[in-house]
Amino acid sequence: MMKSIVSSKYLACLVGSIILNLLFIINIYVGGQWKLSWSLGAAIEAETVAAIYCSGHGRAYLDGLVVVGNKLVCDCNTCFTGPDCSQFIPHCTANADGGDPLFLEPFWMQHLASSALVVAGWHQMSYTYGGKSFFSKELVKVVRKVHASVGNAVTQNRFIIFGAGSTQVLSAAVFALSPENTSSPAKVVTSVPYYPVDKQQTQYFSSQKFKYEGDAYRWNNRSDCSSTNMIEIVTSPNNPDGQLKKAIFHGPNVKTIYDHAYYWPHFTPIPAPSDEDVMVFTLSKLTGHAGTRLGWAVIKDETVFNRMMIHMRMNSMGVSKDAQLRAFKLLNAVLEEGTGIFDFAYQTMKSRWERLVQTVSLSNRFSLQENNPQYCTFYNKVRQLSPAYAWLKCEREEDKDCYAVLEAANIIGRQGNLFGAEDGYVRLSLVRTQDDFDILIERLHKLITEGDGDKTM
Repeated sequence: MMKSIVSSKYLACLVGSIILNLLFIINIYVGGQWKLSWSLGAAIEAETVAAIYCSGHGRAYLDGLVVVGNKLVCDCNTCFTGPDCSQFIPHCTANADGGDPLFLEPFWMQHLASSALVVAGWHQMSYTYGGKSFFSKELVKVVRKVHASVGNAVTQNRFIIFGAGSTQVLSAAVFALSPENTSSPAKVVTSVPYYPVDKQQTQYFSSQKFKYEGDAYRWNNRSDCSSTNMIEIVTSPNNPDGQLKKAIFHGPNVKTIYDHAYYWPHFTPIPAPSDEDVMVFTLSKLTGHAGTRLGWAVIKDETVFNRMMIHMRMNSMGVSKDAQLRAFKLLNAVLEEGTGIFDFAYQTMKSRWERLVQTVSLSNRFSLQENNPQYCTFYNKVRQLSPAYAWLKCEREEDKDCYAVLEAANIIGRQGNLFGAEDGYVRLSLVRTQDDFDILIERLHKLITEGDGDKTM
């Protein structure tokens, strides 16, 4: 009898709970759509900030600058100021130094809904996913889908690992590819012009396992290379000149890391899917979200993958789950838009390159890197590079310090010697805001036309 009473009470509670939940669902689901509850305040806050007017020359951010009365103010682009960024600073310096890919910001302004993200305070508080992995399995799946849709990398039967940007992933790869037990460290090399961080990072973390040894071409004809452990970092497309590069060294003692940060259709033709042992990519040069700090590697060998995992665990206990969630949302938005982001980015970079070429061609004082057409499988046509950077050379004998020449004209680039090249070269960033690029072209045009006089072609 007692069991029957207890069962009846349990059944009544269960039925009551179901009814209450149904009433709750009916209450928040009205008019064919969900009625926001706890996320309403966050949604209003986000939309309010996004609606702040900054004259098209800046943005307001939820975690941006705040003035009296807790009012958010605009974060202005270079050469603009004022409460709404409407005031132009006439004689400011054109900033063509950094690699912030803000040229993609307008795309995301046009796709607010598909890229928006609201997260509960209790979301993914653990170090790991399911108590096992530092990395989201769903993010791994969507990364594979993106590569398959673009056709720039083979990911089937490969291992994928994430890091805090490609910088950390590259560091982990160097550690993983270094010999375990040896009296002499592996020689890490890059070919000139090389990405400066490869040198700087390898030197900073230099140990008994590896040591940076400079330009790969310097070691190419050495007789002792065949018996030396070598790690070659190949940046392709290259930073700074955008060229598609191949490894110089081959053999049983050679390990190669391909840095494919820029191997996307908006920067280069995609002649074929890359199928290298270790390939490194980054969210920043795909979607533009450099501050999210998320990169990944596609790896053939499980031992290398496991060693990189050990490095990640010891170095940073994995990768931010917030960064992985945002990357998951953004990459899904990329897939939903089909070729949308690539079309937008390619047209933007193509237009910028054409304007730059037109400006530089007004004189023989400067020259740019070669831009030979190649067949692109993504667009099914022959096309040129639409590079992230201009590798500018000062051609005059007296302009040996090209950085100083540009600096005198109110243009800041990045010195050629940082890339292992001569001082006659300067890297100019083409991926910053439209304001940055327009000011760069204006300053270059003035330098060329007013500085050349009768030498203008």
